[in-house]
Amino acid sequence: MKEQLGQPPIEEEIPPNWEDFPDIVNIAVKTFSMLGDKVYPDIGYTGKDYTNLNHFIDAYGVDDKEYFLELLHWMDSRVIKKSAEEMKRQHEKLKRKSSGQRNQTNFKGR
Repeated sequence: MKEQLGQPPIEEEIPPNWEDFPDIVNIAVKTFSMLGDKVYPDIGYTGKDYTNLNHFIDAYGVDDKEYFLELLHWMDSRVIKKSAEEMKRQHEKLKRKSSGQRNQTNFKGR
């Protein structure tokens, strides 16, 4: 974007490319996207289904399993948090809508 504005790019501000990350990070992201989600109607997203995780570890030849699992956990915890926040927003929205309808009903009845 800076180039479009005629300004030289600042190296520290340039976001990394996928090639800049170690292979294990790319494998973890790929694996994370292929694992199934555990989602419940009233709760939302509760995490990934790790049933087939060993198949991915074997298929990709992951050696550093501890770091690989840390990466998956890091991604999963962020998605869980985002889901919880979205569920809370939706709940508050329904609560406000319900409260507003109740107030309108009480007003009409007077």
